[in-house]
Amino acid sequence: MKFLAIDTSGKRLSVVAENGDKTALLGGECAMQHSVRLFPEIERALAEASLALSDCDFLACVVGPGSFTGIRIGISAAKGMCFGAEKKVLPVTSFDAVAYAVRAQDKIAAVDAGHGYLYAKGYGAAELAAGYYPAEEVLSLAQKAGAPLLCAEEIPYPAETVDATQGLLTYCRLHGGEAQSPDTLAAVYLRRSNAEEGR
Repeated sequence: MKFLAIDTSGKRLSVVAENGDKTALLGGECAMQHSVRLFPEIERALAEASLALSDCDFLACVVGPGSFTGIRIGISAAKGMCFGAEKKVLPVTSFDAVAYAVRAQDKIAAVDAGHGYLYAKGYGAAELAAGYYPAEEVLSLAQKAGAPLLCAEEIPYPAETVDATQGLLTYCRLHGGEAQSPDTLAAVYLRRSNAEEGR
């Protein structure tokens, strides 16, 4: 399988390129400079994997929840590349990128939403629909379910930080067959932006 995957939904920037048995995993803090660093990192990942965009079976993009601006940057970049190279795209939620980084069946993937709230989704026995919740509610459910709370970035709550870049790779390997038309690619926000709420 050959693909390129990007994640611009948080403070980190992740770019994955896989060309059969050759894989490039680039991930790290980017100080919310996704618009500046994304395409140079894509070029570097493709070069490391000896992969051309035209050879990809599909592209993948993390669609949120997370940084409103970061998500828009990623989706716009993915759509542009897909339309230009005539490729399908695999949407990946921030939750799946986190959850697929570990083998545990029962878990809760979370993204810090600020102001005492988390975006969260449960897997396995930790039944929790994807949503925007008070952090204490999510922590209580995790404790009752005996499920770890997983995040891609450090948060001010008891949680395990995982490698979401690896989770993105794993998800793409398992779900690449679900790639679809780039016309369908849309953001997952779960709440209104701060600007919208302040109106």
